[in-house]
Amino acid sequence: MQSLQDRAAVSEFPGGILRQWSFPVLPFACLLIVTFIYFRGWVLASRTRPQQLPSWRAFCFVGGIFSLWIAIASPIDALDDYLLTAHMVQHFILMSIAPPLIVLSAPTVPMLRGLPRVLIRRVLRPLFAARWFHGLLRFTAHPVVAWLAMNLAYLGWHTPAAFELTFQSENWHDFEHLCFFGTSVMYWWRVLNPWPSRPRWPRWAVIPYLLSGDVVNTMLSAFLAFCGRVLYSSYAAAPRICRLTPLQDQVAAGSEMWVLNSIVFLVPAFILTMRMLAPRSLNAKEETGLHTRAKQVLL
Repeated sequence: MQSLQDRAAVSEFPGGILRQWSFPVLPFACLLIVTFIYFRGWVLASRTRPQQLPSWRAFCFVGGIFSLWIAIASPIDALDDYLLTAHMVQHFILMSIAPPLIVLSAPTVPMLRGLPRVLIRRVLRPLFAARWFHGLLRFTAHPVVAWLAMNLAYLGWHTPAAFELTFQSENWHDFEHLCFFGTSVMYWWRVLNPWPSRPRWPRWAVIPYLLSGDVVNTMLSAFLAFCGRVLYSSYAAAPRICRLTPLQDQVAAGSEMWVLNSIVFLVPAFILTMRMLAPRSLNAKEETGLHTRAKQVLL
């Protein structure tokens, strides 16, 4: 939603808005606490599990947290009221940058080790002992559920009615971002299977899992780029801060989504395909497997 400060910066674009770094206190405090818990647990757990928790996993976690902060506090967040292209960059970070980086950090054990023991003993231990909680974990961890959750959130929030709702309420906008991030973590967890999780499907099944996700992305992106009309009235009415018309901005946003998200889906699918087609002797030497390859691509 546009603040008075953001509106005043429109006339000074690009310098005005590009200086519009915000400081959302609650998200900052949450990210800071989560980072502290992870690093406390990583230091403790890496002493006994150095192979499972090398230093690059901690760097992945930092990268994921930092990218979240960029999405919600940088000028991207100020520009998203005026340009759909900026808004789609924000969604790209929340869905395709931060989640895979955080999943690559293998956060389960470090987060559990980093929590205070009293919290684990009084809250988490009874929770983990509950049968309903194990059933919930098995349900949300299923690849079909993860795929549906991520893609339904992606499509649903980009319908005009839902998208316009986020312009009317900052709370709905924050909830949209939470949906994007949470469902994308579920999705990428099934792709990367960070230690100590186990694959629910054979590795070859990850290829259609990724490719079908790219099909959904292509459908939405192509519709935005080629529908020939402005879908979101808020952008049609927004002050123009650059030479792009609302329709040109939408075409650029659709093209941006198409290219960037397709890269994120197709590169891991290509790497996994090449690894599966390689001779077994070569596969045996690649002990780090897809995790290390994906880490090299994303970093």
